[in-house]
Amino acid sequence: MNLSYWEIKSWFTNIDFTIVGSGIVGLSTALFLNEKYPKATILILERGMLPYGASTKNAGFTCFGSLSEIIDDLKSHTEQEVYDLVQKRWEGLNLLRKIVGDKALDYQQLGGYELFNDNNVFDECYSNKDKVNGLLQDIFKKAVFSFNDDAFHFLKVNKKLAFNPFEGQIDTGKMMSELLRKIQMKGIKILNSCNVESYIEAANCVTVKTNIGEFSTHKLLIATNGFANQLLNLEVKPARAQVLITKPIKDLSIRGTFHLDKGYFYFRNINNRILLGGGRNLDFKTEETTTFGQTEMIQNKLEEILSTIILPNKKVEIDHRWSGIMGVGNQKKTIVKPISNHVVCGVRLGGMGIAIGFLVGKELASLME
Repeated sequence: MNLSYWEIKSWFTNIDFTIVGSGIVGLSTALFLNEKYPKATILILERGMLPYGASTKNAGFTCFGSLSEIIDDLKSHTEQEVYDLVQKRWEGLNLLRKIVGDKALDYQQLGGYELFNDNNVFDECYSNKDKVNGLLQDIFKKAVFSFNDDAFHFLKVNKKLAFNPFEGQIDTGKMMSELLRKIQMKGIKILNSCNVESYIEAANCVTVKTNIGEFSTHKLLIATNGFANQLLNLEVKPARAQVLITKPIKDLSIRGTFHLDKGYFYFRNINNRILLGGGRNLDFKTEETTTFGQTEMIQNKLEEILSTIILPNKKVEIDHRWSGIMGVGNQKKTIVKPISNHVVCGVRLGGMGIAIGFLVGKELASLME
């Protein structure tokens, strides 16, 4: 594409900060940068028509980890590391609610539940509940996890569910729409369908090569999470999450957010529909991809869970299927760091983008001194 004089002058000249990615991290980074440097020129580049990874494709859980996930984390992380993970997720969620607002998010704190289809996992969670509650006491000031009788009449799972009153849910579309509105009100420019192919750093700037041409920016901030290694060499792997949603179901009484199989499956009620996703643990290698789509094996498993566990006595129809791309690694700690003098990154959110996206954006903006 040959850019016009007007396009170059209005969009690609005297750029102070260029952010790659218009998801939760990219947009929040722009807001924090604007607050810190109100006169700076900020440009956001987005390869898709909408945010390309998972920010508009997630399930809308405001969660910080189910009981079994936290117990699993304690096997590969120290207690302090797990405490720090949960604290950052909780801090990030509160930051999201403060800046976007509960009304705009359609935030509902209905609590989170964990189902158990494995007695060994149930026993482990039940016996370690007090230990985990003690670990998190300083964050929440009361016990987080308890066990309740199943009031939803699920089948093929333990009749006791783990319950977390602090977990909530949002409308993902409303969240991103409000973030985009805030960005536009600040005069921050976003260019969609603009794919960053590479960059070259010089002494005082970075030349960014895109599918529509090249330009220079003073600082480059990379917030592409699961796609990070298309520009950087980091310990980040893409992780595809497959999702389906039913058509509206009459008299649907399920309320809250629900986790199954150590968090690898999750579901909720949205507009009297069941949104159900997950299953990458069935085929980690295949789901380690940046290609959107569905696989028969995982979709069949999701439908099986829907028909045998969640709604065994109801005839339901699937309305829509989609997928999102997350960024994961061997450790759950996010990567927020300088890459070089003029390039920084905030990636590897580990499937917790809603929880820690705003905190990563704040940390990323703070690197710009």
